[in-house]
Amino acid sequence: MTWSVWHVSPVITSIFFILGVFTLYQVVFNWLKTVVHEKKVPISDNVVKSFSGVVYMLIFIFSMQSTIVGKTISWEFMNFIIIALIFCAYFLDIRVPIYYFVPIILVYMLFNHSIGYWESWCHALSVMFSYWSFNYIRRLPSRAHPFIGYIIVGVIWGGIMWFFVALKFHLTTSVFLQEWGYLVIFEGLLYSYVRMLLRESELKGHLEAFANHDALTKSENYAAYTSEMKYLFSNSLRNNLNLSMMMFDIDHFRHVNDTYGHLAGDLVLQKAVATAQNVIDDNDPKVKLYRTGGEEFNVIFPGYDLPATEPIVHQIFNSLNHLTVKSSDDEISFTVSMGVSGISSTDKKPDDFYKRVDDNLYHSKKNGRMQITAI
Repeated sequence: MTWSVWHVSPVITSIFFILGVFTLYQVVFNWLKTVVHEKKVPISDNVVKSFSGVVYMLIFIFSMQSTIVGKTISWEFMNFIIIALIFCAYFLDIRVPIYYFVPIILVYMLFNHSIGYWESWCHALSVMFSYWSFNYIRRLPSRAHPFIGYIIVGVIWGGIMWFFVALKFHLTTSVFLQEWGYLVIFEGLLYSYVRMLLRESELKGHLEAFANHDALTKSENYAAYTSEMKYLFSNSLRNNLNLSMMMFDIDHFRHVNDTYGHLAGDLVLQKAVATAQNVIDDNDPKVKLYRTGGEEFNVIFPGYDLPATEPIVHQIFNSLNHLTVKSSDDEISFTVSMGVSGISSTDKKPDDFYKRVDDNLYHSKKNGRMQITAI
């Protein structure tokens, strides 16, 4: 129809169709990822990517094939199906164990009325091996020219898969070569297009990380703190959940900068964050550390009441107050003061909670420093 009505070659419309399908996938994936992040569901982005990729491509393959199943032209969407498999295997890097792949293939063959043909079985095996091959080259540690390996695997396995299709449907040599050639073109365009999408996605990820992380210490920053606290505060009050917070800062930090220089001060901040983070990681990854000021840091304890925070708070306190930082020929020792508190029913907004913890920190500093005030 595209040629007879609009005088546009079917291969051109196929290209736009394929690119549109993968653009839609990217939209669906980004939407799911946003929902997972907003709902604080403990699922990694890689799991979301794998799940959405497999489900989306299976729906795509089966829905397309359903329009021509059982007909003599049931091979016409073969290139789209192969491209979908390459997308999952190479670009999404989804590992499909053999005990998942076999039933999927069998269901598809039953659905496509092809389980009784030996050519279909050979084609099914070539699909499995091609998927594994794309998975394998995707994971090679050193790939100076990744496109070359990608296109070689695509040309070889594409030719093998189309060979068995040609045998089953008695396709002429010219049709076989034409479809194989179209597949190679689609593979090349897919590589360029998806790489462009991935670069854009990586750039957005870097910008997001930069916006939410402190450049010096690599800890999450005040913007990340306010976003997380807004959610945790409302969730804790709404569901009557425990929530505690600790704030600490480095005593006489201006003296460190004035005496040893700002580069030495930066080393002190980096060492303090690394040490505190190690203690947190050893105890509970759900506890989060944020740099909320120059030498001020907040630690949020989701699900903790005030007494439950005591072991981690004291471990951080003891670790930081026994640190020395080497800068040039100097060894710099420092102390920290801390304020700790739990959420209260009297807190109307996150700033009320923050102020009470800050007041506790101020009490520690006003009354001699190098101490913890927990109320």
